[in-house]
Amino acid sequence: MRNADTLPQIRRFLTWLRPGMKLKRWLLLALVGAFFILDGFGRLLKDYDFNFHINDTIDRLVGPRVPDPVLVVVFVAGGAALVYYGIRQWMRSIVAVVSPHAGQRLIEVIYERRQLDRGYRLVAIGGGTGLSTVLRGLKQYTTNLTAIVTVTDDGGSSGRLRTELGVLPPGDIRNCLVALADSESTMAELFQYRFREGDGLVGHSFGNLFIAAMCGIAGDFDRAIRESSRVLAIKGRVLPSTLANVSLEATLADGTVVAGETHISRSPQPIRRLRLVPAQCQALPEAVEAILAADLVILGPGSLYTSIMPNLLVPGIAEAIERSRAAKVFVCNIMTQPGETTGMTASDHALAVVETTGRRLFDRVIVNTGRVSRLLGQYERDGAFPVAPDIETLEALGFSAITGDFIAEDHQVRHDPTKLAVALLKIAEERGERSSINALLGTAPRRHRAS
Repeated sequence: MRNADTLPQIRRFLTWLRPGMKLKRWLLLALVGAFFILDGFGRLLKDYDFNFHINDTIDRLVGPRVPDPVLVVVFVAGGAALVYYGIRQWMRSIVAVVSPHAGQRLIEVIYERRQLDRGYRLVAIGGGTGLSTVLRGLKQYTTNLTAIVTVTDDGGSSGRLRTELGVLPPGDIRNCLVALADSESTMAELFQYRFREGDGLVGHSFGNLFIAAMCGIAGDFDRAIRESSRVLAIKGRVLPSTLANVSLEATLADGTVVAGETHISRSPQPIRRLRLVPAQCQALPEAVEAILAADLVILGPGSLYTSIMPNLLVPGIAEAIERSRAAKVFVCNIMTQPGETTGMTASDHALAVVETTGRRLFDRVIVNTGRVSRLLGQYERDGAFPVAPDIETLEALGFSAITGDFIAEDHQVRHDPTKLAVALLKIAEERGERSSINALLGTAPRRHRAS
């Protein structure tokens, strides 16, 4: 039993030897400081003719049988251990008072956070539940994560707040904030709480109301998001693609012009053209900077025309993606959406982005080849079908297809957050390896140009 208890203690101690926690450097600095203090006091006492002759005293206690080299090792190691243990316990005492992780092992918490802070710089662009799914998976691997979110929603709680208070729609922003928050956070659950009764409250989520109220306090939508991010202690950051009050307008296959995201998503005709109103808006500078500094830029999954495309139509966003040296990937939806993408294959989704933006913004496409089983009948009754994985057509168009079973079926058919995150991180790793080779060879990475 004693050995069984000792092994976990040894493992926890060895955790401190891992690189990346930024603790050992400060411990060494503390030891150097302790040495300087001792030296300073020694000099001060010597000036006043005080000399405790500590070496002589210890020699008399231990006797002449112990050689000096052994005493040096014993006292240096013992002193370092005492300093180490004292600082460690001091940190534990502080964290136990101020940290939300007080009940967890301090070492593991610090190490995990440091490792996440060193993760790849990832930018995910979209909106709705698709973007939230991506973020929920990626936050397990990095905190260098930026979500760039559409602000064209005009339905439900977001639409009502937009009309009544004049704020930008907070719904997609809220979903992303919750996705990046601690999954067991009470505040995250509170943000998703939706009122089921009360005049004026029915249908509103608490998070939407909170962001709207914070917008009034902070003075602008961008600051409101930052303050809400602090409340939820999210891993990463959430940015609107623009702070302008924009809406969507689409021209359908029969020439009909449809205004508003809600109406466009319900259109029975295929969408032929999509535009922002007003078209001349400005991209959030932080969003552009994040794209240019990224290791990987991710488009989707999500509603093709009402979640992904609106971000790309904001002047400056698509240009930044094209200029970025990041790896770029499009995550194709698992199911079609009635009206919006009825009958569209994986290659049709990819080509729609190219045709709408006039730019080739990615060279890889993640395509699900797994089978929807339990919920297939329900979706087909609603007019939604699995997106056909036409891999040969994709590759003929110059796209690299990344295939696999990415399905998670619970009450809806979604991408599995962890499976999707692993596939995306492999792309980031490949990009990192190529960048290292290019740096050694003194060559710049090749970038895709619009065809």
